[in-house]
Amino acid sequence: MYSLDIAASRQHATSLDRLLLIAAALLFSTGGAAIKACSMTSWQIGGFRSGIAAVTLFLAFPRARHAFSWRTGLIGVAYAATLVLFVIANKLTTSANAIFLQSTAPLYLLLLGPLVLHEPIRRLQVVAVLAVACGAMLLLFGSEQIVRTAPDPTRGNIVAAVSGATWAFTITGLRWLGRRAPQTETTLAAVILGNLLAFIVCLPLALPVAQASARDIAVLLYLGVFQVGLAYVALTRSIRHVPGLEASVLLLIEPVFNPIWSWLIHGERPSNLALLGGVVILLTASLTSWWQARSPTIREKNVAA
Repeated sequence: MYSLDIAASRQHATSLDRLLLIAAALLFSTGGAAIKACSMTSWQIGGFRSGIAAVTLFLAFPRARHAFSWRTGLIGVAYAATLVLFVIANKLTTSANAIFLQSTAPLYLLLLGPLVLHEPIRRLQVVAVLAVACGAMLLLFGSEQIVRTAPDPTRGNIVAAVSGATWAFTITGLRWLGRRAPQTETTLAAVILGNLLAFIVCLPLALPVAQASARDIAVLLYLGVFQVGLAYVALTRSIRHVPGLEASVLLLIEPVFNPIWSWLIHGERPSNLALLGGVVILLTASLTSWWQARSPTIREKNVAA
C-alpha cells in the first residue's frame, strides 16, 4: 500500500527513480504472501508489523518527527484501520481478494472528494466507479472455496471491502493535509503515526504470545522493516520525480503481483470470477489514469507541482 499523492509527481525521472518505484511496489506486493506465511494471529501480525515499521520509519525520516500534529494524527487513525483490516482480510480470504477489494477505494472517493475537498464530480469518475463496483461485485459474490490459506473467504471479503473504505479516507485525508502542508514530511508523519496507532490498538489483543517460531519472527521483521519500512523509503525518494501516469502504472505492480506471490509460495489460486473482478478494477484504474493524464488541466497541475 502506498499513500503519497502521485499527482504531485514531477517530470524529471531518472532510471534510478523508476527502479526505486518498482522496488517499492514489489515490496508492497509481498504483504499477502508474507502474512499467510506467519502462524501468529491477525492481531499479533498486524500489531508487531506496524510497531516495527513505525520504528523503522521514525529512524529513516528524522525530519518527519517534527511534523506531527492533530491533523496527521487524524489521518493516522484511518491508516491504522487500513493496516489492521488488511492483515485480518489476508488471514481470512485469498490475497487476490484482499488486495483487489482494497483497490475499490475509488468507489468511496467519489463521495469523499466533493464532501471533503469540494471537488466536482466528472463523468469519467462516475463511469470508472461503476466499473470498479462491477469488479467488486464479482469479488464479493464469486464462489470461493475454503482452503488452508483462506479459511473464511466470505468474512474476509467483507473485511477487505471495509479496508477499501478506510483506505479511501486515508487518501482523502492525505490530499487534504497536502493542501495545507505540502511537505513530504507531513505525509510521512501520518504514516508513522498510523503504524504506531495500529501497534497500540492491536497490542492488548496480541498478548500474551504463546509461542513464536524463528520463522514467525523472521517474517514479522521482514514485514515491518522491508515490506513497509524500506518500501516507503524507496517510494518517498522516487515518487515526486516520476510523472503521474507512469507512477500510477508502475504502482499497479502491487495488486498484480500480490496474488502471484501467494500462488507461487502457498499454491493459493483465486476463483475465475475473482480474477475477472481484479482485472476489471486494475484495467479501470490504469485507463482512468491515462485519460486524466491527457487532460491539459491535469497535466499543467502535474508539471507545476
